[in-house]
Amino acid sequence: MALSPPSSPATPALRTKLPAVGTTIFTVMSALAAETGAVNLGQGFPDFDCDPALVEAVAAAMRAGANQYPPMAGVPALREAVAGKIEAMHGRRYDPGTEITITAGATQAILTAILAVVRPGDEVIVLEPCYDSYVPNIELAGGTVVRVPLTPGSFRPDFGRIAAALTPRTRALIVNTPHNPGATVWTREEMLRLEALLAPTETLLISDEVYEHMAFDREHESASRFPGLAARAFVVSSFGKTFHVTGWKVGYVAAPPALTTEFRKVHQFNVFTVNTPMQHGLAAYLRDPAPYRGLPGFYRAKRDLFRDGIARTRLRLLPGEGTYFQCVDISDVTDLDEAAFCQWLTRERGVAAIPLSAFYGDGFDQRVVRFCFAKKDETLHTALDRLRRL
Repeated sequence: MALSPPSSPATPALRTKLPAVGTTIFTVMSALAAETGAVNLGQGFPDFDCDPALVEAVAAAMRAGANQYPPMAGVPALREAVAGKIEAMHGRRYDPGTEITITAGATQAILTAILAVVRPGDEVIVLEPCYDSYVPNIELAGGTVVRVPLTPGSFRPDFGRIAAALTPRTRALIVNTPHNPGATVWTREEMLRLEALLAPTETLLISDEVYEHMAFDREHESASRFPGLAARAFVVSSFGKTFHVTGWKVGYVAAPPALTTEFRKVHQFNVFTVNTPMQHGLAAYLRDPAPYRGLPGFYRAKRDLFRDGIARTRLRLLPGEGTYFQCVDISDVTDLDEAAFCQWLTRERGVAAIPLSAFYGDGFDQRVVRFCFAKKDETLHTALDRLRRL
């Protein structure tokens, strides 16, 4: 006897792995900015084009037939270029064959590192406020998130609190410098304190350095510069941030051979590899260090333009040492909380920002919002004209 299909098919029930995750604040604010015609200083992406020479390098690779799978770990020429860049800038030589892996952006790199080393029951320390992928990544790996706040307002590390959070179950610590959203840059002294703090432990370090070329008032101190950190670190960076091509989603990880081996075991089964022509194009483009060596000056000029404009408003400037973000204190402008103010600012003044509370697990509200100044100068002038009316 033939069975009839059900008249109203139902999707099987499931239990979400990420019950606290919904639509991100970045998506919400960008959609609101588009709906209202506001200047979008919320989501962190440039509104200007990359160097035409980089586009041509990718196009040349396509024309040359570089359109099939590359090696799983990345195109050798690009891995060699990355190793050369790190050595020239930070003095540590990574082996391109065993210590450099090309990734589908920094977000995939961080997820892959966490999946490679974190097991159920392991603890991972995050320093809040932090990038919104860290916590879901840890939860997907079955780890336990341990939140340690940076000092409110200055966003500097509190080593007493970090030390107190370290336990025998701590598998990893995630550090981000230059820091999104706080726009601070860790000092050499702070990196040395971190090196000493982790030395007697088995804690791994995931060093998120995607804004490495956007340090303005002091030099970026990569974890790769410090032997005690480099020996335990996945150092993560992003070509998308460096070369104004965030939609390309190409990054890399540098790590010791033992860590790279485990990283690649996961990498090969979540993306396997990264698009070929862009890897070849980036390898060719990296032959000239001028574009990334000139990046601090390029963004310093935008930072100074934006900070000078904000200084003429009732918003209070917070640190602006690195990244292409600027946080401001809104206490003198409004009694609204951060999220409500960002909604109001977008609708009523035509400028979109991000509430800093979105970067905290408990929604900690310190009356601070974040702007992105990776925009054309005319875009920034338009936004500043509107903010002066606050």
